[in-house]
Amino acid sequence: MVTAARRPIVAGNWKMNTAPTEARALALAMLPQLSDFAGVESVLCPPFLSLTTVREVLADAPVKLGAQDAFDVDQGAYTGAVSAAMLAGVVDYVILGHSERRHIFGEDDALIARKTQAVLRHGLAPIVCVGERLEERDANRTAEVVRGQLRGSLAGLNADQFARLVIAYEPVWAIGTGRAASAEQAQEVAALIRAELTRMFGNAAAATRVQYGGSVTPANSGAIFVQPDIDGALVGGASLKPDDFVAIVENCAGTVKT
Repeated sequence: MVTAARRPIVAGNWKMNTAPTEARALALAMLPQLSDFAGVESVLCPPFLSLTTVREVLADAPVKLGAQDAFDVDQGAYTGAVSAAMLAGVVDYVILGHSERRHIFGEDDALIARKTQAVLRHGLAPIVCVGERLEERDANRTAEVVRGQLRGSLAGLNADQFARLVIAYEPVWAIGTGRAASAEQAQEVAALIRAELTRMFGNAAAATRVQYGGSVTPANSGAIFVQPDIDGALVGGASLKPDDFVAIVENCAGTVKT
């Protein structure tokens, strides 16, 4: 269950949806309600093209802004890339290693580690995603895959850098499928993640926030948020529906214990 020591974080990943005008309307529809839940850190992650528009909407609000990716090189001849250097001063968080980046765009742990270092170098906080495919879960390889992704994606981090990290557990088989992991399955892997982080970084892992992502809805989020090692959610489809996203944040706020 989330505690005062780990302020829960619920981030909405809008993926490749919303042009600037649509993004503005979506942010405006959510903002009044999201501002009511001070115990939860809310983050909106629109596409690159809509970041500055949403930033204007959130200017005086407690809601944070996040990007969906960042390139690992600061500048140069990389057509179409957006670097962490370009995002500095615009966003607070950057999602890295999302399963769609790993499995559609072919990003490996080494690249995600370089991106993580770049994001941290520019004062931003990474949300690093890990998670197994259905065939890996069916082959009882979840622990192996998730531990490997953590070790590879966080390679080279020092303790100070690690303290700024958020980890999102996203079982690939549950993303956009409507088939969420059960609360017990999500907790099992979140606990595994925290144990692996403890091996890597020591007792500091007790303060690391671990999100769950994968077909999160108002209906299933309450049971997920009461799990002892889960500190929020990375929300996909439901974050495009103002009432649903606000309800998820409200459910999270209702589990905060001081």
